Amino acid sequence: MKHLAERARQVIPGGVNSGQRSIPGLTDLVITEAAGARFRDSQGREYVDYHAAFGPPLLGHNDPDVGAAVAEAGRTVDLCGVGVTAGEVELAETLAELVPSVEKVLLTSTGSEATFHALRVARAATGRRLVVKFQGCYHGWHDAVSLNVISAPEKVGTHDPISTGILPEVLEATLVLPFNDEQAVRRAFAEHGDDIAAVILEPVPHNVGCLLPEQEFLRTLREECTRAGSVLIFDEVITGFRHHLGGWQAISGITPDLTTMGKAIANGYPVGALGGRADLMELFSSRPGGPAFFAGTYNGHPAVVAAALATLRKLREEPVHEHVFRLGERIRTGLAEVFASLDIPALVSGYGSVFVGYFMTGPARTYDDLLRNDANMFIGYRRRLLEHGIFELPLNLKRSHVSYAHTDADVDHLLESAATAAELARGDVLDLTGASTMGGADAHR
Repeated sequence: MKHLAERARQVIPGGVNSGQRSIPGLTDLVITEAAGARFRDSQGREYVDYHAAFGPPLLGHNDPDVGAAVAEAGRTVDLCGVGVTAGEVELAETLAELVPSVEKVLLTSTGSEATFHALRVARAATGRRLVVKFQGCYHGWHDAVSLNVISAPEKVGTHDPISTGILPEVLEATLVLPFNDEQAVRRAFAEHGDDIAAVILEPVPHNVGCLLPEQEFLRTLREECTRAGSVLIFDEVITGFRHHLGGWQAISGITPDLTTMGKAIANGYPVGALGGRADLMELFSSRPGGPAFFAGTYNGHPAVVAAALATLRKLREEPVHEHVFRLGERIRTGLAEVFASLDIPALVSGYGSVFVGYFMTGPARTYDDLLRNDANMFIGYRRRLLEHGIFELPLNLKRSHVSYAHTDADVDHLLESAATAAELARGDVLDLTGASTMGGADAHR
């Protein structure tokens, strides 16, 4: 009987349903079970999971409270595609209560849809053409923002699309600026401000690991957008709820006009959201007469709404953030000590429950800094961790996550294994062809 992975490749292009799920060296990976902080594959291997599907299961895989809420929803209501359910109302009220920028909110099925609609409504509101994004930030699969995520050195400073098939005139309407560079922002607005519809930003560019934003940079974005009448969009699909119940905007005190949300809302169930100023949100066609079309058969599906409500309830009532932040700090501190003891150049970065070890010296302020990262060591180290039953995605610049289900014993195991993995990886020579394309954006958004 053919192995499932081989069968998959016969009927699914590449054998997987999202671009970053086929991992060089792990092409036989078939997941059969996931619970808490672990998953198992069809060959009986068990891994402590720090990849966590690019971050959604903040509570851990198959959280029983979330599962129970979804099961109860299935017994009482189904997708009807008309009107609204009580759950949708409660979820919208909760998001508006938690996130500073949100006055009104619409639900989507993915983060990509949320960012797509954010740009559409910004253009509808302003009548302008241009969008500003930043090198290293990923905002989904749609054409306007499908460029300049993980770029080769020679591509930085130019348009670097992550896909073919995008019209050149669409790419030309997107300005790409360096992250954490307020002077570049001021120059762009001085030259193009009258035609900038929106600035979209991952407050923390987690698609290249973890670049922490400087407060003056965020403040400059807010000032320039306000002055020019442009729409400031915070893409908090990753930072929302995992870092703070109010997102990075609550941490920084900088309030955008629109916010996109996803991943951690529902602990892995497919839901996204777009919220913000009421005057902007009222432009959508969900309000009769709204000029910006908005639709989606699965928006507000009862199962995912129930999952989101259960997840947010648990995040508010239990010490989830306290637990994952403490473990995250243990990991960051411990890994820095391990690499230093081996005299391996490394910079361990992150925030809260997110950690990433770059194999380089010096600061990590901008994407240009990350070009110093030793990709061979980065990927080789993670491949060696697999031998210890530890799964961190073995692709360049990818971040790792702690969940509520991880324990101190899991952290002990990681730190104990890190030294051996790093020592062995130092001698590995890998074929990295194709291992760091587009790269690696969260392709299930």
